Amino acid sequence: MTNPPPPTLADRIDAALPQTQCTRCGEPDCRRYAEAIAEGRAPINRCPPGGAEGIVRLAALTGQAVSPLDPGHGTEGPRTVAFVDEAWCIGCTLCIKACPVDCIVGAPRRMHTVIEALCTGCELCVPACPVDCIVLEPATPGASGWAAWSAEQAGEARERYRFHRWRVERDRRDHDERLAAKAAHKLADIAAASRHTEPAVLDAKRAIVEAALARARARLSAPPALPAPGADEA
Repeated sequence: MTNPPPPTLADRIDAALPQTQCTRCGEPDCRRYAEAIAEGRAPINRCPPGGAEGIVRLAALTGQAVSPLDPGHGTEGPRTVAFVDEAWCIGCTLCIKACPVDCIVGAPRRMHTVIEALCTGCELCVPACPVDCIVLEPATPGASGWAAWSAEQAGEARERYRFHRWRVERDRRDHDERLAAKAAHKLADIAAASRHTEPAVLDAKRAIVEAALARARARLSAPPALPAPGADEA
């Protein structure tokens, strides 16, 4: 059994981030921010959830000087937790799709709720709500940054985000498989699947369906973006 490679600088930086996946740093997620820092494309003072302590930790890893948190990316404050106002929720599922750690549960046209213990306070569900029924409440009054968070919570949030990304990718591939099967069925007898009978029109439709099928097959032929959770632990 071969030993795993030593952690890269990006790995070490990622491990020092709180993993709220809030995107306030300007990157799509914590990992991408870690890579941007490691590659010299971003400074270390753009993570409000990590706060001042987080900047000190990143400075020790990168050799960059400690600097105040960039106010353009937010301010340090108590960790917050999202709550859904049941009286106003319309069950649109947009907040569920926006949550990077899958801590909102519900169904279409049914009231949603936040699993408080799993919420990272990322705030991404708030702008996603079309009826403004989500509120943020302080979960750690008087404590902010790493005083309001822990390495264990960060690790759990990282794994939940990883599962979220894997689930989204799985659903996308399932969707592509259904589209490919539907397109192949239509191609088998394009005339029966169309209300048109003119050869030129049928040829044009055939070309459109063939192109859609080729796109779906190309996406399906690509390897999954992420392995299934636990697959790399075997």
